[in-house]
Amino acid sequence: MSIGADILARVVAAVTPTAEQAELRRQFPGVPITVCSDDDIPALLTAVHETPVARFYYVEASSEHCVRLSTDAETASGIVVGLIGED
Repeated sequence: MSIGADILARVVAAVTPTAEQAELRRQFPGVPITVCSDDDIPALLTAVHETPVARFYYVEASSEHCVRLSTDAETASGIVVGLIGED
C-alpha cells in the first residue's frame, strides 16, 4: 500500500491541535495513523508536509527493513502526525 498525495492531503485537512489517533483512524479506515508530539520525532528527519499545527511523516514497513520514517510516498504504508507544541 502506498500513501498517495490525496490521502495525505485529506489527513492534513483533518488534523486539529487536539487531534486524537482513534478519531483519525475512524475517519481514514485502512490507513495506519499514529499521533504523537513532534518533539518525539528526531530533529534530523524531514517532514513530508508541515502546518502550524503538525508535521507529517510517512511510515515505511517493507518486509526488507524495520519500520522507519520516510519521505517516499511510493513505499509508505502509514502516516505519523507530529503535533507541534504537544508535551
